[in-house]
Amino acid sequence: MKWIDSIAEWSVRSLSRSTSRRSLLGALGAMFLGASALPLLPVVRGAKAAEKEGSNDPSACEYWRHCAIDGFLCSCCGGSEVACPPGTEMSLVTWVGTCHNPEDGKDYAISYNDCCGKSSCGRCLCNRNERDTPLYVPFQSNDYNWCSGSSKANIPYHCSTARIVGEAK
Repeated sequence: MKWIDSIAEWSVRSLSRSTSRRSLLGALGAMFLGASALPLLPVVRGAKAAEKEGSNDPSACEYWRHCAIDGFLCSCCGGSEVACPPGTEMSLVTWVGTCHNPEDGKDYAISYNDCCGKSSCGRCLCNRNERDTPLYVPFQSNDYNWCSGSSKANIPYHCSTARIVGEAK
């Protein structure tokens, strides 16, 4: 075991002879600076985002109907785009957004109804705030607690639907 100690001592002493504290601190600083710049490099993330943009999957946040949604998608929580999961009820009040359908090139008015009655779904969180308005314009704001309009007081939010109301003119 003494030979391991002597090798370690020799390598540490030779390293200390060839470097100073300043050069070690400079090398560490350069390493941290390089590591912090690494996420800025252009990698495949941009290509994946462009690939998902035209998604036709209703359980994907990039689905065209979800342009103004903020919440968990009911299509991932046991419901669908237009129906709440079992054990929840659809809130009677809603916020409305206008989304562009890339397949037919038309704009549609989308009613985002919250499904209430169970604790939050926790799957497929989607927060796209296109054309979202401040809270003082409530029917075009996705930050309002829409479950407060349900029949039961203090009913919890579960997920959100995205129903087509009609073509936007």
